[in-house]
Amino acid sequence: MHNMGEIIAWVLNHLNYWVIFLGMTIESSFIPFPSEAVIPPAAWMANNGALNIFLVVIVATLGADAGALINYGLAYYLGRPVIYSLADTRWAKLLLIDRESVEKSERFFRHHGVISTLIGRLVPGVRQLISIPAGLSRMHLGKFMIYTTLGAGAWNIVLAFLGFYLIPTLFPTVTTPEQVMEKANQYSHIIGYIIGGVVILVLIYLIYKVASHKSKKQPTA
Repeated sequence: MHNMGEIIAWVLNHLNYWVIFLGMTIESSFIPFPSEAVIPPAAWMANNGALNIFLVVIVATLGADAGALINYGLAYYLGRPVIYSLADTRWAKLLLIDRESVEKSERFFRHHGVISTLIGRLVPGVRQLISIPAGLSRMHLGKFMIYTTLGAGAWNIVLAFLGFYLIPTLFPTVTTPEQVMEKANQYSHIIGYIIGGVVILVLIYLIYKVASHKSKKQPTA
């Protein structure tokens, strides 16, 4: 297999739970691989009875957790100078990683705090690398895993919904995993942005409610 197209074709032709886990581990690590090539086609197969939709989401989320742990561990133990030095190498550029993409994920992490490991899983261009600033900041591993699992699970449910229900309903002429992946590529990012925006609004509302409650409890002079 000499290029990404051949790898994706192999995945689409061999989709089972092990391939789902491996594909999502790779997708969630520093290696560029589209989750749209794994979950929507697998969910479409589940719609046809070849797989179980609940196991597809669970296995995909476990794979995403494993890939996120790889990035987190590398950043945690190597540190910022080494990570940025690696980002400047030719090998990193072949993996579509550069200093700018790492800086973007760090800015997102600083702006949203530790909750970014949840929100960031829904944002294209940030999703795969959000574990790096979490590791660089030495975020508590337990908290990191909880937020990562919630975020990855939400994203996987979105993709599973596309493949299991939306694409078969809207596009009944779609008859192959390759066609499912193409349709998923068209809609997944839009839905991800919408869900990410909703999550941010909910968090802002909750923070406002907590702050209001604390201010009411403070004794007046």
